[in-house]
Amino acid sequence: MKLIIKLLIIMLFLNCSLAFGQMGEFKYKRELKGISGQWHKIVLTDSVFGKISNELTDIRIFGITAENDTLEIPYLLRLKTEVVTSKDIVFKTLNSSRNGNGYFFTFEIPTSEVTNQIDLDFKQDNFDWRIKLEGSQNLNDWFTVLENYRILSIKNEIEDFQFTRLTFPSSKYQYFRLQIESKEKPELISARISQLEISEADYQDYPIKRIDKKENKDTKQTEIDIELNMPVPVSFLNFEVKNSFDYYRPITVKYLADSVKTEKGWSYTFRTLTSGTLNSINKKGLKFNSTTVQKLKILIDNKDNQPLTIDGILVKGYVHELTARFTENAKYFLTYGNENANKPDYDIERFPDNVPKMLSSLELGNELEIAKEEVPKKTPLFENKAWLWVIMGLIILVLGWFSIKMMRKE
Repeated sequence: MKLIIKLLIIMLFLNCSLAFGQMGEFKYKRELKGISGQWHKIVLTDSVFGKISNELTDIRIFGITAENDTLEIPYLLRLKTEVVTSKDIVFKTLNSSRNGNGYFFTFEIPTSEVTNQIDLDFKQDNFDWRIKLEGSQNLNDWFTVLENYRILSIKNEIEDFQFTRLTFPSSKYQYFRLQIESKEKPELISARISQLEISEADYQDYPIKRIDKKENKDTKQTEIDIELNMPVPVSFLNFEVKNSFDYYRPITVKYLADSVKTEKGWSYTFRTLTSGTLNSINKKGLKFNSTTVQKLKILIDNKDNQPLTIDGILVKGYVHELTARFTENAKYFLTYGNENANKPDYDIERFPDNVPKMLSSLELGNELEIAKEEVPKKTPLFENKAWLWVIMGLIILVLGWFSIKMMRKE
């Protein structure tokens, strides 16, 4: 009986050590509150991202049972990005013609399909045309779908930009007529008519703490430095340009990746986040892969043009959500903060379609630092130097006594 009791005590101690060891590998924890079923979602708060790796690999959910057993809970990390589905619509080109108002192309859709997008491909590389799109059910009565819609193509040794997509409200016409205002004949290579369905992304707006703007006359660039309140995952930028004239400016967005203090001051390393064009045709903003940043540097290449007047910049990022499965009664914690942690590999990643669509959200408790076991400090055998003098004195006395004893024998 005594042996069994000892074994139980040892096993309990090992379980406690294991629980501490798994959670002890991470720096922070937050209790998960409101668990009432098997599946729940957890929305990551902004304050978490500055304390986890940019790859988001050091997130874990641990549970501690009443028996002090440790459970690791599987989860799926989901970014609430937009979902785009496109369905091509079968059509045929009836004719192309021209009159004093421009060039016309007529398309027939033999089925009763709904469409909201037409992509055009022209042989010309450089053009700036205005478009009028009309719809009809009988080729006699025409209704305006788009008017004064601009399409543009710029191609040279430096630039290659094209905007030839017509986007309009969902329409159900059997015939579409495209009118292009142009002095030269548009050589239409192909057209693609489709029905586009977009499930909008769920974004989080990030307020700007500080913004500095300057014009670099040497490089002919507008430099904008942005600092956010804290490190957060950014995936979208939009610019409020006040100017009413047309513009087309290459733009590069960089983020602060590292900083090192040297004898001459701080040295900063910026990496490119995305690049593109800031133009008056497509003002939908810049989208890019979600990256955790706090400081951004934006470079707008003005060339020989006057700088743009930018009234404001909108910074957004996708909402990050964990979908977790709970199977046992326990006290659960969201833990994070471990530079050496690898991405976890859970079975539920192979079966995402089996996750319920409607999930209740869990509440995150206050952030707590995970206590670490103190490593016993190795101290010298004798911290007080007086002991060393005493030992050296004893050694000298012993050596002296042996020396005198040997001399007497001689």
